[in-house]
Amino acid sequence: MTDASAPYEADGSGPHAFTTDDGTLAYRDTGSGDPLVLLHGGFLDHRMWTDQIDVFARHHRVIAPDARGHGRSANATAPFRQTDDLAALLRHLGVGPAVVVGLSMGAGIAVDTALEHPDLVSALVVCGAGTSEPEFHHPWVLAIQAEWARAAAAGDAAAFTDATMLFAAGPHRSLDDVDQDVVRRLREMTEHTVAKHSGAEASLLVPVTDTWARAAELSLPLLAVTGDLDTSDNIAMAHRLAHSMRHGRTATIADTAHYPNMERPEAFDELLRDFLAAAR
Repeated sequence: MTDASAPYEADGSGPHAFTTDDGTLAYRDTGSGDPLVLLHGGFLDHRMWTDQIDVFARHHRVIAPDARGHGRSANATAPFRQTDDLAALLRHLGVGPAVVVGLSMGAGIAVDTALEHPDLVSALVVCGAGTSEPEFHHPWVLAIQAEWARAAAAGDAAAFTDATMLFAAGPHRSLDDVDQDVVRRLREMTEHTVAKHSGAEASLLVPVTDTWARAAELSLPLLAVTGDLDTSDNIAMAHRLAHSMRHGRTATIADTAHYPNMERPEAFDELLRDFLAAAR
């Protein structure tokens, strides 16, 4: 694995390496002020938040990890929970409670952390997702999942990546309709993570359970952000989570799909900035 201590960033802000009992976890840590944690989507890494890191580090301490098995973080060799990895990192850094922002897989980790390590989370922002127990019904999503299974069984990393990339467009567009710099960045991250794995390896991820019922009992502020061109499953789950919580609300970013923070960073940043101000 690439040395996580070798920085992507010229300012030396990361990724740094946090040593665990099962390899190292990479993370970016920059800025000062109230802590803001950014959690990436599946098959990506912390660089999906580059636009937000640069903006919010002016007034916040921004921590953006690569989840285990993603980016420059080590693959698992023993059972693990993503929320426990995040909690260990934040405690190592002396951070918490923090506003935790997560997209897709990262949203599930964010909610799990509020449930399992409530002392570390002061508020939540979820993007295009609900909890870590997603429910998919849309034929478009089911077709992608079927292609993932086929490609993994065949050891076809290129096909697996191509299927994953469809989320950048959503069910209503083609990739040609998406900003090609966003497509390039997503593909680069996805190819890097997919290359770390083989289709034959067993999943060692231990799920957090009963998340929907437990999340409804959370009393902290939550903002659920969706792109209006995302799949109806992702939109519905984000709204379901927000509507189940006492202090949950929703916001939609027009002309974006699953990655609104990358397609329209200014609009996303405005929503996040207003939420941070209200959550203080």
